[in-house]
Amino acid sequence: MSDFDDQQKQWLQGFVSGIEARKAADKLAGRTVGAPAAAQLNQGGGPDTLQHVAQDRAIAEGGKLVVEEKAKRERHPLDRWDEVVGRAEAGQFPKGVDVLLTKYHGLFYVAPAQNSYMCRLRIPNGILNAWQMKGLADAADSFGGGYADVTTRANLQIREIPAQHGVDLLLAVQDLGLTARGSGADNIRNITGSPTAGIDPQELYDTRPLCRAMHHYILNHREMYGLPRKFNIAFDGGGRVPVLEDTNDIGFVATEVTGGEGFESGIHFRLQLGGITGHLDFAFETGVLLKPEECVTVAGAVVRAFAVHGDRTNRQKARLKYVIDRMGREAFLKEVEKEYGKALRRAAGAEVTSRVPADKHGHIGVHDQKQPGLNYLGLVLPVGRLTSEQMRGIAQISERFGSGTLRLTVWQNLLISDVADRDVGICIAAINALGLGIEASAIRRGLVACTGNAGCKFAASNTKGHALKLADYLEMRVAIDTPVNIHLTGCHHSCAQHYVGDIGLLAAKIDRGEESVEGYHVYIGGGAASTKEQAMARDYAQSVAFDDLPPLLERLLAAYLAHRRATTESFFEFCGRHEVAQLRKLADEAPVRALAA
Repeated sequence: MSDFDDQQKQWLQGFVSGIEARKAADKLAGRTVGAPAAAQLNQGGGPDTLQHVAQDRAIAEGGKLVVEEKAKRERHPLDRWDEVVGRAEAGQFPKGVDVLLTKYHGLFYVAPAQNSYMCRLRIPNGILNAWQMKGLADAADSFGGGYADVTTRANLQIREIPAQHGVDLLLAVQDLGLTARGSGADNIRNITGSPTAGIDPQELYDTRPLCRAMHHYILNHREMYGLPRKFNIAFDGGGRVPVLEDTNDIGFVATEVTGGEGFESGIHFRLQLGGITGHLDFAFETGVLLKPEECVTVAGAVVRAFAVHGDRTNRQKARLKYVIDRMGREAFLKEVEKEYGKALRRAAGAEVTSRVPADKHGHIGVHDQKQPGLNYLGLVLPVGRLTSEQMRGIAQISERFGSGTLRLTVWQNLLISDVADRDVGICIAAINALGLGIEASAIRRGLVACTGNAGCKFAASNTKGHALKLADYLEMRVAIDTPVNIHLTGCHHSCAQHYVGDIGLLAAKIDRGEESVEGYHVYIGGGAASTKEQAMARDYAQSVAFDDLPPLLERLLAAYLAHRRATTESFFEFCGRHEVAQLRKLADEAPVRALAA
């Protein structure tokens, strides 16, 4: 182009972009033109081709790229490391769209909730070593607030990081053999798998190798960072502790094929797509069966199809669910097959076993491993928070009495594995000495809360603080003897997945006279598939100020205890056989325990 003047160069660039956009539009319409995205990459299209093709298609169709897409196109966020370092040296936080772009490196500026960074990690399958936990405790002390939060993606977050220490924290994480790369923004989040992988007596498949392979596939394929919005992937190996795989964009569910013409007996994975419970959808069964060694490559094909066809003009409709809704399930699967390079194996005619139900409280207490004489201990972490002292203590316990392996769960708790029978008692005593435990009430053991407005600008209420107050109140007044999960989430992003809790609480600002107070919308009867309780929670009460919430839930739980068919009937089952209006009436009539002031 050196022989052209500036106007000619500009025209030629637009002309070439138009050709690429028309190719993308033809592909979207079902016309076979050119090669699939993977082939374009292999033919020298560049690692950002998928993103650019999708953006060009949106423009060619008369759409307008959102600000975030324009910024990502101007220069890919992963190429902005020098900017991140420069701001750290100047002691400055990002502004405007740079807040989003900095999340690609794992740093989240969370003002106005906190005038600081939060760093979220990538820990495949949620499993890390004791020495890594110790190192993270040191990093939290040196560069953060001296604590870490376990997330609902079996991950860790470090908070209260000053501007000048953002890069210091990232480098400390990398020195531990971990990374924060792509842990937020428009990327694939931490890969979750069965927390009891490799030690579970009932599991069908050890998910650790698959999670590790998927983790490194993402890190080493630049196109995995060219998405229109966030993306979640989970592997369920059939173990005791559920992974909530049906709430993910891609869910892989281990199943045993026992026969069927054309099917090889052995462990396969069912492919589920499109889960996003914050938008009231579970992942659907595609009818596709995959061998374990096919899963990672197929996941990559799904992500590339999403990158090509995802919405770049409306971030509210940019998740995989909306691509599938727009295109249709079979049409989207055909796009996946194009990216994969061959047809996907359909499950029709296969003889498969049913999943052994998971135990949604199997992450608490002492449990036998499949290795004779060994146990895993499930610790109760108060709404997922660990001080640096507790982090070091847990690491030390796991080294002294276990294998030095720590396992995070999507329930914001933690497992210490490989503890010998003779050492269980001393482990429990040491855990108690840290101010933690392996047992809790039926209320507290199923308590899940997002960060809330103490650390997230989107949250409308102090979810973690309210969760603890709510547990204190209910434990004193309601003798619940069966598991009840209460999920508190601070905003519509639903990080605590309120729609799959027995009781889901969505934070809201409530007008009370001249002032606005913190409160919640209340939903009941939710559950996820691996526990055989798959349902979206139903609307029970709207705009309840937090002061009024504890007695409202007390009456609801009292009604459950008074009217359940048997002590074995779960809260989920009880809600399922009543209309919401009936439940409200039963709660209004329920006897409650009066306590002296």
